[in-house]
Amino acid sequence: MKKSLLTLFALAAMSATALAADIKPAIVYGTGGKFDKSFNEAAYNGAEKFKKETGIAYRDFEPTGDTQGEQALRNFASKGFNPVIAVSFAWTSALQKVAAEYPKTQFVLIDDSLDLPNVRSVKFKENEGSYLAGVMAALASKSGKVGFVGGMDIPLIRKFECGYEQGARATNPKIEVFQNMTGTTGAAWNDPVRGGELAKNQIDQGADVVYAAAGATGLGVLQTAADNKKLSIGVDSNQNYLHPGSVLTSVVKRVDLAVYNAFTDAKNGKFTAGTQELGLKEEGVGAAMDENNKPLVTPEMKAAVDKATAGIIAGTIKVHDYTTDNACPKS
Repeated sequence: MKKSLLTLFALAAMSATALAADIKPAIVYGTGGKFDKSFNEAAYNGAEKFKKETGIAYRDFEPTGDTQGEQALRNFASKGFNPVIAVSFAWTSALQKVAAEYPKTQFVLIDDSLDLPNVRSVKFKENEGSYLAGVMAALASKSGKVGFVGGMDIPLIRKFECGYEQGARATNPKIEVFQNMTGTTGAAWNDPVRGGELAKNQIDQGADVVYAAAGATGLGVLQTAADNKKLSIGVDSNQNYLHPGSVLTSVVKRVDLAVYNAFTDAKNGKFTAGTQELGLKEEGVGAAMDENNKPLVTPEMKAAVDKATAGIIAGTIKVHDYTTDNACPKS
């Protein structure tokens, strides 16, 4: 009996080892860098959580230019990595080619969608999280003027801005919203100096709250707001800790959850293709509240955010999605 139990334990151990060997996760980040304290770093945190819980290592790659994504995805797939996560809409066309070449490899695309049998697409309702930020900005603003600094000028970032503007205008119909985009190439995600300049220009026009949806570029926005004793709003990861008492909130986007779930599902043999869209209802986006911004969040503000959250989830508040028609309603 004892020998039989030992044999069973040995087989179980071998089975677990084989299961672990079957999954070789990999990540290709966006061009803003792994430690951008924002979008890419959220993906990294999800992978690290999986690694810590399972002991299964992963490989990752940080492209420095727009042309390196396809090469990195193909390189991982050719070496048997599975699943492979593409952390950016920028890799959509590259992944379309590579996924067709490696039909047995499971891929994940974050921030865009592909209709392929071996690709899971994960998108977010950034407009919903940004709406909450707009509500908070309008209530916090003393000047009646708020700002937005985006990264690359694409519909996805316009979606952030439009949600923000809708939340601000619903709270204060007379509010003035300034907006600037950093650039039109991938370099726009990694230019904190330019981000700071754009934020300063908006502050000089009277904005006292500036929302940054610009990857690492946003770090310059947050720093400039702090230096000028104004409020800022972070994005993707919870950035409240970067300048406690200056960052009003952060519009968190659970890229970490998308990565963690993909790795976990692949490990458990439950990986599915298709498109997932995560909003407030799915806890895929939200406005971060913690000890770092607690002194800035008034009871009125908290109540307004809770009311807006409930309304959006219930469907009584409709937040327009800019990407559906490339337009943002002004009322």
